[in-house]
Amino acid sequence: MALYLLKLGELTLKGGNRAEFEGVLKRNLTAMIRGSGARIASTDGRFFVSCPREAEARTEQVLDRLLGIAGWAKTRSCEKKPEAVLAACVAEGKRLYEEGSRSFKIEARRTDKAFPLDSYGIRCEGGNAVLDALPGFRVDVHEPQSVINVEIREKAYIYGTSHEGRKGLPVGTAGRGLLLLSGGIDSPVAGYMMASRGMGIDGVYFHAYPYTSEEARQKALRLAEILGAYTLGTRLYTVGFTPVQVRIKEGAPQPWATVLLRMAMMECAEKLARRIRAKCLISGESLSQVASQTIENISCTESRVCLPVLRPLIGMDKDQIIKTARNIGTYETSILPYEDCCVLFSPLHPVLRGNPAEAGALYEQLQLDGLIEDALCGGIMEKCGFPAREESGG
Repeated sequence: MALYLLKLGELTLKGGNRAEFEGVLKRNLTAMIRGSGARIASTDGRFFVSCPREAEARTEQVLDRLLGIAGWAKTRSCEKKPEAVLAACVAEGKRLYEEGSRSFKIEARRTDKAFPLDSYGIRCEGGNAVLDALPGFRVDVHEPQSVINVEIREKAYIYGTSHEGRKGLPVGTAGRGLLLLSGGIDSPVAGYMMASRGMGIDGVYFHAYPYTSEEARQKALRLAEILGAYTLGTRLYTVGFTPVQVRIKEGAPQPWATVLLRMAMMECAEKLARRIRAKCLISGESLSQVASQTIENISCTESRVCLPVLRPLIGMDKDQIIKTARNIGTYETSILPYEDCCVLFSPLHPVLRGNPAEAGALYEQLQLDGLIEDALCGGIMEKCGFPAREESGG
């Protein structure tokens, strides 16, 4: 059996609510590794996953996607005896040396104070044991190529390669939000960022067939699939918005077209959110990135809704957003050349600093209520990602 140690990070700061957060994390992890033969155990500040050797690749993939942990490592365990711990340090040192490392240091943490060696003693004795066994290895306490970690708990755990976790909070600890998911780079990142704060994510995609292609819809579906791998499943609602867009194009001043369309999308999304019991809307807007995202135009677009609109990217620049998109695996899909409806209907000279009162008056003249309701009634829902989340109302 392979053994993995998980570090909890932010969850350890939750005080009296910590057990509740850890319970959700364990539930999420259990769902994600179901069927692999893996088992989960926990101690103060640590989770442990043991799995059959043939399930190592799947387990590591799960740990790389698991929101709510600060880090993880494949680890060795042994008896809490100095000779056993030193032998494990040597074994880990040999593995690191064979992988090409030529300098190391020992880090030690002893929560069981009955262990004969204190943390300093473990570092010294462990380092000496590794040096005796591997004369070509050298100690470098400032910039080592590798670190051998020793944790003395109910057992001794020794590991040399740590992986950074996704951090944040477990999905399911902060309610559910409805993400306005386009086919672009920004909105999937916004959904991921809110998921990393514990929010379950559903998505709504506005489709304007035949002006937008089936490939564009499949692109949004693929982005929802990728998000679903982090959120234990995402439901994507596809809403046909062609009649709404045609009404706006024919009945509104051209410079206002994008702002009015965004207002209609917000109103439609809020109606859907209330039906599926989502507590907020999530948008990928970044301040002043494009014309519709000036502070004045943002004020216009959210003027039709009462639910909170969360914008986790609001202060990020494009390079930061792209870096995150690459990290979570959405970037390559987002840049596929299938335009969404916002891009196709963009005016040549859009209004930059819209007035909410003027926007509201123009919007009312369009009389979109019936078209929005028809769009919602004709929408379809598809479950995306693995594992699929069980329905919970709506």
